[in-house]
Amino acid sequence: MSDMHTPAPEFIPITVSDVLALPELQASEPELVAGAAGLSRSLRWAHVVAGTGALDLLDGDELILTTGAGWPTDRDALDELARKLVSANPAAVVFELGTHFAAAPDALAAVCEKRGIPLITLHREVRFVQITQRIHQLVLAAQTEALSARAEVHTMLTELGLNRSPVDYVIERLSETLDAPVVLEDSAEHVVAWAAPDRDPERVLRPWAAGAGAELPVGSEWVTVEAQERRWGRLLALPGPPHPAGRRTVLELGAFALALGRLADASGEAWLQLSSKQLFDTLLSGRYRRDTELATQLAAAGLPVSERVLLGATLRGTGDFGAHESLERAILETALRRAVAPEGRVILVPDDGAVGGNAALIALLSFPPEDPRVAPPVGGAAPPLAARLARELDMLLPSTTPAPWRAHLSLGAVGRGVRALITSLERVRAAGSLRPSGAIGRVTAQQAERQALAYLVRGLSAAPEVQEYAAHTLGPLLTHDAGSGPGHTGDLIDVLRAYLDHPTNRSLAAQRARLSRSVFYQRLALIEELLDVDLTDGTTIATLAVALLARGEG
Repeated sequence: MSDMHTPAPEFIPITVSDVLALPELQASEPELVAGAAGLSRSLRWAHVVAGTGALDLLDGDELILTTGAGWPTDRDALDELARKLVSANPAAVVFELGTHFAAAPDALAAVCEKRGIPLITLHREVRFVQITQRIHQLVLAAQTEALSARAEVHTMLTELGLNRSPVDYVIERLSETLDAPVVLEDSAEHVVAWAAPDRDPERVLRPWAAGAGAELPVGSEWVTVEAQERRWGRLLALPGPPHPAGRRTVLELGAFALALGRLADASGEAWLQLSSKQLFDTLLSGRYRRDTELATQLAAAGLPVSERVLLGATLRGTGDFGAHESLERAILETALRRAVAPEGRVILVPDDGAVGGNAALIALLSFPPEDPRVAPPVGGAAPPLAARLARELDMLLPSTTPAPWRAHLSLGAVGRGVRALITSLERVRAAGSLRPSGAIGRVTAQQAERQALAYLVRGLSAAPEVQEYAAHTLGPLLTHDAGSGPGHTGDLIDVLRAYLDHPTNRSLAAQRARLSRSVFYQRLALIEELLDVDLTDGTTIATLAVALLARGEG
């Protein structure tokens, strides 16, 4: 996003409007002569100016009080004095009339109006010491409050650091402290974590969902999160009320705490995985009110939804990898990211629910509509994305990786919109690992479009009625395989699976079952006897195939 909004200066809660409302000033019948646009200007002190020599001592942002004593009266000299006074950038000029001037000099009024510096005339005599005393009390009180507030914020963030609080919780506390939306983005300008009082992602994350170049709302502030000369991202606060310690100070303290946490993360994965885990939790648990809410969050995290084709996927290793699971997962993740880039986008997290000892990932994928990687494969070939993945793995896998190891890629149905993406991910996870519909190199692949029945049945298999159906249909075979003694070979389910894969070619089915043809035929006869069915009947074949899929055997 654009950096056009320069961070605002430290908040000082005393403004010209506040001073104008003071009883000490109101008693002198003040009149705003020029510079009304600058009434919200902040001031850090009050200074009485007599003569012209003191103008060189001004630092800026002071409230100037003067009677015009010692000022010149000719026009040219007054013009020069007015320009010199305004060039010191005072917060406002309070001019007491009567003793030396009956009205504010025209030159001073003109230049104050042009620069937006309030010029206030006093029509009754007032003791300047009362005004300066009152202003200084307010300024010092505000500074004391700011120091106290800063210490409070510092203590809170220190405790969060000592407690090793997660990043998202730190962002939530910062949002509560500022009473405003707070967003943490990474170096790619993707949202890592965010929090807001109203929890409205469509409002808060709109600039990030719009992509690079989108402007932040006016009044937003940001600081860089960095340490050891390394920049990790930005911490931003969207418009909100002022804070006694200063909004920017709170952000700077928050950025420091986040940087320390980032340094303590030896793996460097906490930021990378945080946003993805939250998105998957939101998507799979239905923790959103509207599809547009979820689409905004996905786009802000780097997965565009509008005018894209979307699908869910899983990727897992199969067989002995020959090294630690963390290396296997890192290689799978890197290979998938490379296979999807540059036009595609991916958000992925470890699949903690996957069975087996191999690394597993679940992913959300987004591609341009005509991207060849989501095109249907030709004939029995592997899907194009699997081919790209295989090439990336060849470049990443250690030479010591055992030959039987494979990466199994499961691709859900391709669709458009959030609903289609959710359905694709849910069904591909429910389907689990099926026999591949294609393979290339080190990658085996299954596709929802090519295995529609398997995806349908696996998606329904959790229902008690479906499990009861499968147990009743296959019960005699399961009981026989569990038995022992003569005639109980324990392989009838495997034989049935091999037969159903090739019902019109029993010789090939026997080969896949690793049995001789005669022994294979004997097993089939026993299956027909136990189930009281005819294995050449089409309805019987469909019934048994569904039962195997429901049990996860297909």
